[in-house]
Amino acid sequence: MTEVRETGDNGGSRVKRILIFAGTTEGRKLSECLAESGIYHTLCVATEYGELVLKKSPFAEVHRGRMDREDIREFIENGSFTAVVDATHPYAAAVTANIKAAVKDMDIPYLRLKRDTFSCDEYEKAVYFDTNEDCAKALKKISGNILLTVGSKELDKYCKYEDIKERLFVRVLPGMESLRLCVEQGIAGKRIIAMQGPFSVQMNEAVIRQYEIACIVTKQSGMRGGYPEKLEAAKNAGIPAYVVGKAREDEGCCFNEVCDKLEKICGQGINLNGRLSIILAGAGMGDKNSLTKEVKDEIEDADILLGAERLIEPYKPRIEKRPFYLADQIIPYLKEVWEEKLCMENCRAVILFSGDSGFYSGCRDLYKALTQTVQKGELRADIKILPGISSVAYLAAAIGENYDDAAILSMHGKKLPDLAKRIAKRRKTYILMSGVKDVNRLGEILLKSGMNEVEITLGYQLSYPGQQIKKLTPKECIERKGEGLYVCFIKNECINENTIHKRLTPGLPDYEFIRDNASMHKVPMTKEEVRALDICKLRLYDGAVVYDIGSGTGSIAVETAALSDDIQVYAIERKKEAVSLILQNKEKFGLENINVIEADAPEGTDKLPTATHVFIGGSGGKLKRILQTLYDKGNDMRVVINAVSLETISEIKEILSLHCIKNIEITQINISRAKEAGAHHLFRAENPVLICAFDLEH
Repeated sequence: MTEVRETGDNGGSRVKRILIFAGTTEGRKLSECLAESGIYHTLCVATEYGELVLKKSPFAEVHRGRMDREDIREFIENGSFTAVVDATHPYAAAVTANIKAAVKDMDIPYLRLKRDTFSCDEYEKAVYFDTNEDCAKALKKISGNILLTVGSKELDKYCKYEDIKERLFVRVLPGMESLRLCVEQGIAGKRIIAMQGPFSVQMNEAVIRQYEIACIVTKQSGMRGGYPEKLEAAKNAGIPAYVVGKAREDEGCCFNEVCDKLEKICGQGINLNGRLSIILAGAGMGDKNSLTKEVKDEIEDADILLGAERLIEPYKPRIEKRPFYLADQIIPYLKEVWEEKLCMENCRAVILFSGDSGFYSGCRDLYKALTQTVQKGELRADIKILPGISSVAYLAAAIGENYDDAAILSMHGKKLPDLAKRIAKRRKTYILMSGVKDVNRLGEILLKSGMNEVEITLGYQLSYPGQQIKKLTPKECIERKGEGLYVCFIKNECINENTIHKRLTPGLPDYEFIRDNASMHKVPMTKEEVRALDICKLRLYDGAVVYDIGSGTGSIAVETAALSDDIQVYAIERKKEAVSLILQNKEKFGLENINVIEADAPEGTDKLPTATHVFIGGSGGKLKRILQTLYDKGNDMRVVINAVSLETISEIKEILSLHCIKNIEITQINISRAKEAGAHHLFRAENPVLICAFDLEH
């Protein structure tokens, strides 16, 4: 609690206050900020209604009633105020003149708090007038009902003309003074709309429809006066808007500047208690009709609207819209807006994402980044996510095909490896696409894989006027032209039952791998049983990035990549004959998620994505260098090493003392296989293998 005191002649002291002449939202907001900061102040309001809308606080006193110049001067002299803030409406020029004249010769700071203004695009049916009198005369020339929103004090200018008065519907504040003025001017009760704003575009449109309004009359006030919403509603309804006055250049200081000056006067910081409400919303396919009602309402109430250009194009928020949809665009922008423009009050920022916010959407990454920014204290915001209707759900409904039993994939900005294999495994597949090039690529992949008979249903520009839903063959997909938004459904009735049952464990027989007899001794292969244990020790998961260093024939790479289409494997091998075998095995098993790197480790890993898992089957005597290079990539990794020779075992012993190696597991495995020997089966031992597994941690 802050009390600014001065010493009187009798040695006592009395509390000094800030005096605010409040006639705008900004004035009321300043009072709330001062109250929250424990700073005493007095608010002067003209009407009873002006008092009713103020928040009650022990730090705020309210004086109600109109005052002229001398009244104001006397009030200031008797009140022991330390500063005067003029937060009256920019059109209340007479009040501002009286306040300035009253403090002219007084030793007290005068601060003019100017109202935020709004500049909007011209509306071809907007007609501008310098005065209410000029506007009233012009209304005589038009027919139909009129919605008057210039305030009750200006009613007499319009009601002097009977032919206008009988067509007026007046929207005024729900205070006794406003209602009294309406009655005095002979406005019938059924033509009085007594409501407190703010009014959304949707609300204004509803009033226009309800009362069959042919023309709306408004002042060109600031953003908080609801001017942009009224103009937008008139535009949507196709009716003229008669606008009184051009936007006035309001002298004075913005909200933050006034607060800065008051902080120096009071010797205390002022809590600017505004907050951002950030709504991440799914916009459906993009057409207004595909929005959920909840998302539509949020867009109507938005101060700021962000998203891809096609999504935000139909809408007009209160402040502005920007074609931003990436975190590195949105977060700096919101910080700037918050710090420089809007920290004086609450603000709603709506960010639109195509389709559903939780379905192959950038919403997740942005939500995570925004949450971290708020947790660091760099932004004060509440964050909410709203779902939308995805194009998959829309297409599924249109063609009568469920998607709960289908694979749902996205080619949108992705390479999507093994697409043919993924489609071959399922009877139903939905695919989101970036554009027509993805449609062409899909056709090529299906033809190349021999899936000529699959049934493809293409959805184009769904929900828009040019919407198309049609069946195509793979060849017709290749020939498709016309850029736009695409999603497709693939039905595969010729599915091979053997492809449905995916293996869940490693364990391919050794004979399944291609091996050149001439090079078998030059290109070793990790044996079947050892391979299974190696992969278990790797502890893989979906999305893993695996280095298979010294890949040999590629048996580890093949078994690993076959576990999941979402695992990326990099088979690193320096021998040309071994590289050839890896490529052949990759093609045989149809594994597009194997990347073959002909290079010597560790140099071959320089430009690769950072690994999460590493298998080392051959190190060429450079095990320590390889591990150091992996460690320098800055990511924790799971590492498994096979050792057959004493030299490699000696290397392992040397590296186990490194500080970055944790959770060491060492296993020696001895495998014997039974071989026929006449009428008997005799066991023949394989070379023992030492398996060393550990976590490489930072």
